[in-house]
Amino acid sequence: MNLRAPTILIVDDEAQNRRLLAVLLRPEGYSTTSAASGEEALAAIGEEAPDLILLDITMPGMDGYQVASILKANPATANIPIIMVTAHLERTARLAGLDAGAEDFLTKPVDRAELWLRVRNLLRLKAYGDLQDHSANLERQVQARTADLQRFRTAMDATADAIMLLSRASMRFTEVNETACTLLAYTREELLGTGMADLIDASDTKLEHQYDALIAGGLKRDQQEMQMKRSDGVTVQVEVNSQAMRSGNDWTIVIVVRDITERKQAQQRLTHLAHHDPLTGLPNRTLFYESLQRTVALARDIGSLVAVMFIDLDNFKTVNDTLGHAVGDELLVQFSNRLVECVRVRDTVGRLGGDEFALILIMQESQQDAVVIADKIRDALRAPFVLHGHELSMTASIGITLHPVDSSDPATLIKYADTAMYEAKHAGRDTYRFFTAQMNADVLARLKLEKALRQAIEHEQFVLYYQPKVHVNSGRVAGLEALLRWDRPGYGMVPPNEFISVLEETGMIVQVGSWVLAQACKQIGVWLHSPAGPVQVSVNVSGRQFLEGDLDADVIAGLARYAIPPHLLELELTETSLMANTERTADILCRLKQHGVQISIDDFGTGYSSLAYLRRFPIDKLKIDIAFIREVTNNPDDAAIVLAIISMASSLKLEVIAEGVETAAQLNYLRRHRCDQIQGYYVSRPLPTEQVSAFLLQSNVLGPPTDAVQAGKTLLIIDDDPFMLEVLSNLFGCDGYRILCAGSAAEGFDMLALNEVQVILCDQCMPLMSGTDFLDKVKELYPKTFRIVLSGQSDLASIIEAVNCGAVLRYYTKPWDKQLLRDHVRDAFRQFAASDADAPA
Repeated sequence: MNLRAPTILIVDDEAQNRRLLAVLLRPEGYSTTSAASGEEALAAIGEEAPDLILLDITMPGMDGYQVASILKANPATANIPIIMVTAHLERTARLAGLDAGAEDFLTKPVDRAELWLRVRNLLRLKAYGDLQDHSANLERQVQARTADLQRFRTAMDATADAIMLLSRASMRFTEVNETACTLLAYTREELLGTGMADLIDASDTKLEHQYDALIAGGLKRDQQEMQMKRSDGVTVQVEVNSQAMRSGNDWTIVIVVRDITERKQAQQRLTHLAHHDPLTGLPNRTLFYESLQRTVALARDIGSLVAVMFIDLDNFKTVNDTLGHAVGDELLVQFSNRLVECVRVRDTVGRLGGDEFALILIMQESQQDAVVIADKIRDALRAPFVLHGHELSMTASIGITLHPVDSSDPATLIKYADTAMYEAKHAGRDTYRFFTAQMNADVLARLKLEKALRQAIEHEQFVLYYQPKVHVNSGRVAGLEALLRWDRPGYGMVPPNEFISVLEETGMIVQVGSWVLAQACKQIGVWLHSPAGPVQVSVNVSGRQFLEGDLDADVIAGLARYAIPPHLLELELTETSLMANTERTADILCRLKQHGVQISIDDFGTGYSSLAYLRRFPIDKLKIDIAFIREVTNNPDDAAIVLAIISMASSLKLEVIAEGVETAAQLNYLRRHRCDQIQGYYVSRPLPTEQVSAFLLQSNVLGPPTDAVQAGKTLLIIDDDPFMLEVLSNLFGCDGYRILCAGSAAEGFDMLALNEVQVILCDQCMPLMSGTDFLDKVKELYPKTFRIVLSGQSDLASIIEAVNCGAVLRYYTKPWDKQLLRDHVRDAFRQFAASDADAPA
């Protein structure tokens, strides 16, 4: 036996390439020789023929094509396998190499595994005989495999299931049967160009993971129900079984598909019969209960109300007894159709049995939505029913219960609704009742209020009050806001929070809003020709006036009728109303702006607060909502929002109005931070028309600033003990400071808002708010202040924590050294002055 290691000749003009190939071949036990040119290679082969040649194509002088042609033309060397090696193996190069006689090709850089595989295969072919014999053998194998494949395909085509073979490597079908083509409306050629990802709602990546699990043995067989897409776009419900089989170096996924459309339709029919009333087609008690469970769970997540309504036809038994069950059944069918038309698509209608029906309503705001549906049902019954030649008029009794007010248990809600329905029957039928007595009272009160408001419109019971807006710097009146009041007979003047929302919900606000605009324009004209002179009046505009009214026509008509300059009328809109139907709103506002009407945003900061609409809409002013003003002097978060709005408005050249200002501290804080105007009880309550003229004639409503004295060093001492305040005031009185005293944290915040303070001396132990908590807020509101805390407590952990976070800059324990404390306060003023001088202008 010849145990000589095969010899491989490496031909390449680059020495580095020859060394690399030799190194790569050495682990496989091959013996290598090398040649640096075609001429040198032919000489070496003439002396001793190698078992295989690795031949570079591009070489100076004789290239690889020429060397291969010479070797294949010589019978003595024609059987030596040649693998051509090149960096650019294009199709033309491959054809030229084959024409020259090469058996195989490798591209640079050479992959080690590919090199070993190609060399090993060619050496084996050479060892077993002539390459041409090998080709003939391969041809015979192909013919045999083709015959086997034809027999396999014939067997596949005879099956009733669709069968598809898919290559895991390519994720494409390698074989399909006739049933698959028929089921999916593709030709065989079309299917062979696709894969499963083209037929189902799944990506190749997802399918690859699934098939790899089959191959790994994690799943013996995968069975799934799914929908497959036909070539015509129609989907087919199928059951898919998949198995993996080894196929040489690849794996074949055998996919068997069965059409289960008829089976699914039969299942759906059975399910429908089990969950729906056979007479009306509505959900039966079982499905209704399941729907209620899901609805309650959803409402619990999103915070919505759910109403369950139990409906029973009045005197239905009499119809059945006198006219027969056929007429009774027809009545139930017609009533169910009317019932469905009374609700929204998202609501559920069910028949619980006999003449008992039920509804599930999802509501966003209040039980009033349920009342609207109940009234629609009662109205739907007004038209007579025509039943087999009989004409009948029917009424219904309705019981209503709510989640989460009454219960969150579906069975309990149905029970409560049933109870409320019987209460409606006891009340005389043809009505509805809520399960909760208080809700009944609320609903009746609401109905009474709506009726009274309609009468108020008819009899002109509304009046306008006016609340002044004042320039912060000058103290002069900047304008007035028109506020709606209701002079209700027997009740007196009704505040707006008790009726405005009802006007909004019922749509009456559109008519009332038009009246307000006309009255405001009329009053502007009266003042214009009086000693008060021109005064700007702002009118609140509802979002429904944009959607349902003719706002621009109302405004233009009011301006023309009373001959007033347009800039004296200002429209106030909330952020929410701006963002409802933005295209229509923007168009209307732009037209009004062209006429010279002013536009302001009310309650700014509580809605969308988007810079996008500040650019999109023609806005002149922003009104900061009272929610941020109420604690602006003691809440760092509110203060930050207020300052951000003022800064943003200044950048956009918009005026800022703070509403709800009630204290001098709030005024001074807003004045210090350059707010333009204020409105609130500090200036004036809303005034009736006859009191406004005198107010308008005042030259300075606010008077001089409360913090007029700013010079000198100011020390704020805060202690809830009056004795300690006196002691500390006396201690520092001789040092020339301006001393302010506060007996609580709340007083301290007011003092800081009203005065420029440099140093704060605060007791730690105070009721409601500790000294460290107070100074922590002060750090955010007035970061430049020098903050000192005095403590008599032995536990200093909270003080140390306050020092570490920067809220407290010094602390002293009681009793203290008087002289040392005076020295340190003096040093605090020096440090404040130094930091203030270093601060950027």
